[in-house]
Amino acid sequence: MTKVPTCPQCGSTRTWKDGTRQTENGKTQRYYCRECCYRFSETNSNHSNELRTVQTVHRLPLNTPSTLLFDRQICASQATETKNLVKVETRTETRLAGATKLSKSELKGKIIEFLWWMKKEGYKESTIFSRGQRLKRFVNLNANLYDPEHIKEIIATQDTWSDARKEGMVYTYDLFAQWAGLNWIKPHYKPIRKLPFIPQEREIDDLIAGSNKQISAFLQIGKETGARAGEIFNLTWFDIDLQNKTINITPEKGSNPRILKISNKLIGMLSSFLNKETQIFTNYKSLKTLRRTFQRYRQRTAHKLGNPRIQKITFHTLRHWKATTEYHQTKDILHVMKLLGHRNIKNTLLYTQLIKQEENEEYISKVAQTIDEGRILIEAGFEYVCEIQGAKLFRKHK
Repeated sequence: MTKVPTCPQCGSTRTWKDGTRQTENGKTQRYYCRECCYRFSETNSNHSNELRTVQTVHRLPLNTPSTLLFDRQICASQATETKNLVKVETRTETRLAGATKLSKSELKGKIIEFLWWMKKEGYKESTIFSRGQRLKRFVNLNANLYDPEHIKEIIATQDTWSDARKEGMVYTYDLFAQWAGLNWIKPHYKPIRKLPFIPQEREIDDLIAGSNKQISAFLQIGKETGARAGEIFNLTWFDIDLQNKTINITPEKGSNPRILKISNKLIGMLSSFLNKETQIFTNYKSLKTLRRTFQRYRQRTAHKLGNPRIQKITFHTLRHWKATTEYHQTKDILHVMKLLGHRNIKNTLLYTQLIKQEENEEYISKVAQTIDEGRILIEAGFEYVCEIQGAKLFRKHK
């Protein structure tokens, strides 16, 4: 293993190769010190092993006493109290240039090696994809993935990034640093936790009506089951029981499997494009492609109806909406936990904090005099309210 040279200025071993320079004795390797910004080079191997200075980069302001000592010359021929300052030529380069010799294409190759390692370690495809995108973002920002301090600077200077995004970038690089054998101390970013956006049911229905057949069915499954987008995209026709009106959700991200009831409306939507393929959503090669198509329909629907709130609806919004609706109807947190497939109830308790603003919403009210009438209303989605003079009152959102 090549021995790392020591900086002759400060004695640090945090030195990086900084290209080569041509001398009278041939090419010699240049080095750059990350501690004091000192540049030096080794003399030709035919001579002594002493280090010869190439360049010193001073980062002090020009008007400081320390700078005046090193970067100025005083002309003795001038009168007293006058100074003839001679410009000192300096070459300023970013630390990135001296810290790595890898090009963008080489760094992207390292990212591919890292993602393949993640796959061998059993990470989920969605996790591998998201971390790969974040590392590529670092490379596009000219970050040196093998310089943890430079990564910290890149993250800290992104004013448009939220603390939540910065936290995600830190977690991504932390795993990469473990894989690459780099030592670094993680910066601390604590995002402000916000309650999720909960749309009104009619806004979800408007979005479903404004999409094509497969996107509409995808959204309807999310609305009725609260399943994750990846779980819905991976569904096959074997998971749909048209006779018993059930759907079998295969979990992702460590959730529990579950079998849930679906409506006649969803059965009809799925039957409209039933085919001989195993997969349900055959028009799309990946979830990413389906999401992009959905975003176009969402933008079109929001513009057509003049409702910008529709633009805030995502696939995961349907999961939040379903969980919130179920909890406010049943007040049973264990039921909601089972519905979502959560293994830890702490993840489900979020939905007890959401306040469903129903006070100003309009309802359809019905009265049931017999058991059969009450049963029909419940199957139609009506909610029992109370009993007055022997009659049972039910309500349902318009």
